[in-house]
Amino acid sequence: MNSSPSRLVALLSGPDQKGLVSKVSGWIFNNGGNIIHADQHRDAQAGVFFQRVEWSIDDGSDPRETASAFQSFGDSIGMKTKVAISGDKPKVAIFVSKFDHCFHDLILRWKSGEYPCEISLIVSNHKDLEEVSKTYGIPYHYIPVTKANKADAEAKQLALLKQEGIELVIMARYMQVLSPIFLDTFGKPVINIHHSFLPAFAGAKPYHQAHSRGVKLIGATAHYATPDLDQGPIIHQSVAHVTHRNSVEDLVRKGRNLEKLTLAQAVSWHLENRILVYENKTVVFD
Repeated sequence: MNSSPSRLVALLSGPDQKGLVSKVSGWIFNNGGNIIHADQHRDAQAGVFFQRVEWSIDDGSDPRETASAFQSFGDSIGMKTKVAISGDKPKVAIFVSKFDHCFHDLILRWKSGEYPCEISLIVSNHKDLEEVSKTYGIPYHYIPVTKANKADAEAKQLALLKQEGIELVIMARYMQVLSPIFLDTFGKPVINIHHSFLPAFAGAKPYHQAHSRGVKLIGATAHYATPDLDQGPIIHQSVAHVTHRNSVEDLVRKGRNLEKLTLAQAVSWHLENRILVYENKTVVFD
């Protein structure tokens, strides 16, 4: 039985110029590819062009050679280019503390085949989720973090990520701030879920703050972590309506559900190579 043709996904961004769509589609056609899906966006104010294109290649073609060739082509036309091969499963690490709603949701989605990745390890500054992690069959690494040992703890985390070849970290309500040194040394994407619309009600007890202000909407924000705390490029946001009849407990319950759904969608878009980051914003292709 013949396997289905390999697929590649390319994300391109750079200065807008005439004929870019034609050049990209022409390269794919001339190299035996068949475009499955293509989308583009132009930021008129910044003069920046963005494109996501997905295509299949002939059975006899080497997808990695094709990806490398397209990367060189993208460079030649002045585009920042990333190429992914369908079927490749990046290794992912989940960072978690005590809150377990996002943690369970991510792993169950992965177990059901929703995420094209390999969740390779779990890192936590608490032992609370160690036993349940064993039932999932995922290695659990307890690395306590205090003000006094933060640098040493992050060094252990970074060594672990490098050893396992981790390509994405998901902060599933990991209640520690990753330092600029950690983010710079890791050098790969980190997705965080924030328990409100940024920057509203940031800090401790956000739902209590929201309740005391009589808000009519609560939200959750998934974003890429950067050295500027909670200021990274936003990937996805969700809201839920609340009324004066809702208690703090109601807001917490609704908020946690929003956090799960918002983080899950952001992770899905990232793994499907649908996100382009520029400046401090994102373009998310549907």
